[in-house]
Amino acid sequence: MHPDPHECADALVTYSERFDEYGLIIHDGGSAVSSISFCPWCGTKLPQSWRDVWFDEIEALGIDPWEDQVPSDFETGAWRAGRAHPGRDGAVT
Repeated sequence: MHPDPHECADALVTYSERFDEYGLIIHDGGSAVSSISFCPWCGTKLPQSWRDVWFDEIEALGIDPWEDQVPSDFETGAWRAGRAHPGRDGAVT
């Protein structure tokens, strides 16, 4: 019912398509999230985040993500389509 899960006191977990990562929402009035590597309910290992790779790719393009316009495919998971994650055993998303 909330467009932003940080506004919902019942929302506990968030997913970032851009980074393919999960996190626990910190309900402190902001948008803080604590990244998690395992499902908090069943303990299954979650996919390795693409966050570091995303920042490396943006930097290689000469883009400052805090100041510059980020290309639209880098706002979703589209940027990693067909790429193997360097930290995964050849896995392709």
